[in-house]
Amino acid sequence: MSDASTGAATEGAGSASDEGIRLQKVLANAGVASRRVAEIMIVEGRVRVNGETVTELGSRIHPETDLVDVDGVAVQLDESKRYVILNKPTGVVSSMNDDRGRPDLRRFTEDWDERLYNVGRLDADTSGLLVLTNDGALAHVLAHPSFGVTKVYIAKVEGQVLPQTIQRLIKGVELEDGRIAADKARLLDASRGESLVELTLHSGRNRIVRRMMAEVGHPVIELVRRQFGPLHLGTLPVGKARELTTVERGALLTLSRQDDSSSADSAE
Repeated sequence: MSDASTGAATEGAGSASDEGIRLQKVLANAGVASRRVAEIMIVEGRVRVNGETVTELGSRIHPETDLVDVDGVAVQLDESKRYVILNKPTGVVSSMNDDRGRPDLRRFTEDWDERLYNVGRLDADTSGLLVLTNDGALAHVLAHPSFGVTKVYIAKVEGQVLPQTIQRLIKGVELEDGRIAADKARLLDASRGESLVELTLHSGRNRIVRRMMAEVGHPVIELVRRQFGPLHLGTLPVGKARELTTVERGALLTLSRQDDSSSADSAE
């Protein structure tokens, strides 16, 4: 790649004799598009390497070190990384090896050779979306509260939740470990002495939804996490796991790189 067209794309590329792999071939191998379509994308200026737009078809990159995105969406080049979504059942603890002998997550990872770890935790009595991966950097971004990744929960609670209660959740409630407010809250249904409430939070505090609902007088009966960042549970059955789609992986990696960039900017 020429200095004028690649900029940072050759940084950390290894020895001078290592020319790398043609960009269109890398995109095709990553499942983005056929090599011919990938060439059109490059010429149209839709592809960036390490943040620099690349338009030359002769451009070469190093998939081990270079970061590529198409139309602003990150492309996974490291084939050793695995990303799995699980609809965790209740009664299962968020651990790969529970020291108390309780049902854990190991049985959900048997279909993959890689050693996977859960990103964050769900209580044993909470079901729903859990991410399993061997990508430690991405796991840090998703799990650490400072990055503000949002989670969406559906809670079945005792009693009929009123509009003013929803507003109180949004304005914030005082808990023993400090004030907390929902990013969003809405009442989905209320009948026969029970209500369904949707809460969107970016907090990583322990059992936060249960504690918030108890504070406003509506203890949780059932709780499920439906969304984690850009990932949605969709129709995945309880107790089933699947690999993320190319689109889902791109959304996660884009989120991770944006947060890395923001962290770098704030540190300067």
